[in-house]
Amino acid sequence: MTSNNDFHRIDNQRFPIQARHVEADIEGLRAFVVTAEELHFGRAGGRLFITQQALSKRIRRLEEALAVPLFRRTTRAVELTEAGRLLLPRASEAVSAFDRAVQTVRVVDDPLRVDVYDERFTPLRMVRRVCARDSRVRIELSMRQGLSVALPALRRQEIDAAFGRVHDASAPWPAELAYKLVHLEPLHAFVPEDHRLADRSVLRPADLREAGIAMPDPAGAAEWRHYLRRLAHRFGVPLRFNAPAIGQRHLVEQFLAEKAAVGLGEMSIDPAGSGLRRIPVVDPMPLMPWSVVWHQRNPRPLLRAFLRQLRPSTLPSPSDPTVWLPEIDLTPMRP
Repeated sequence: MTSNNDFHRIDNQRFPIQARHVEADIEGLRAFVVTAEELHFGRAGGRLFITQQALSKRIRRLEEALAVPLFRRTTRAVELTEAGRLLLPRASEAVSAFDRAVQTVRVVDDPLRVDVYDERFTPLRMVRRVCARDSRVRIELSMRQGLSVALPALRRQEIDAAFGRVHDASAPWPAELAYKLVHLEPLHAFVPEDHRLADRSVLRPADLREAGIAMPDPAGAAEWRHYLRRLAHRFGVPLRFNAPAIGQRHLVEQFLAEKAAVGLGEMSIDPAGSGLRRIPVVDPMPLMPWSVVWHQRNPRPLLRAFLRQLRPSTLPSPSDPTVWLPEIDLTPMRP
C-alpha cells in the first residue's frame, strides 16, 4: 500500500513515486526545452513534428522521472514551475551537448538543414545558386517564416543555418551564434492594376505617405515587423497590418484587395499574371538586409563549404541619399 506521502501531484493527477522506475531521456529533455521556450503545447509540438498528445506524454514521463512538476497548465496559459525554471538552463546545455556529439560522427554527406524564411523571399534563390555551384552541398529546407522563430533551433543545432534580418530579433542576440550579411534586396511597391498609383513609373516617400502601407501581419517575425515600423516612422507613412499571409497566393490576394494603400515586397518577385503591378520605390530605395546565421560550434565541414559560397555584402554609406536601411542595421553587431 502507499500512503498519501508516497504520491506526487502533477496536473491534478496523482501517481506513486515508486510505482515504476522511469529515467529521464534526451527526447524528454528536448520536449521540455522546446515547450519551455514556446509556453504553448501546440507550437512546441509543431516545432518537434509531433502531436500535442505525444508531447504531453514525453513531458509527463520526464516529470515522473524527476518526481517534480515542470509546468503549471491552466485553461489560459502554460507556466514553468520553480523546478522547471531551475532545470531549463541545464536541460538546454544537455540537449545542445548531445546534438554536438551527434554532429561529430554524422555522415559527411548528410543534407544541411537550412531555414530559408519563406518560399517567396531571396534566401531560397540564394540556396539554389549555392547548390548549383557546389555539387557537394545538399539542402534540407525549412521555412519558419522569421529569424526570431529560427534562432532557438539554431542554438540547439537542430538546424545548421538560417537566413534573416539579424537586428530587432525578439530576444537578445545569442553569443554562440555568428552571422554574415550576404544580400541587400531592394523593396518595391505592389498595387492592383486598377489602383490609382498603378500608372506611376516610380513611387517616392510622399506617395507612400498619401497612400499608406498595408502588409500581412509578420506573426513571429519580430525583426520584419520592426523593419516596417522603422520605415513607416522614418518617412511618416501610415502602416496597417492585416491577417498573416499563408503562402504567396494569399499575399497576392491581400495586395489585390487594397484600393488605396500599397504593399511592399522584394524587387525579385515577379507579379506577371497576378493582377498586380510592381513599382520601384526611390529617393530613397528601401533595402532588405539578408544575413546567414549559424552556430559557431557547429563542426560540420559541409556548413563551412556552404558559407564560403555565400559572398558577403557591403553596407551602404549612412550618407548615401539613394538608399535606406534602418539606422540600427548600419552598425554591425558584435556577437
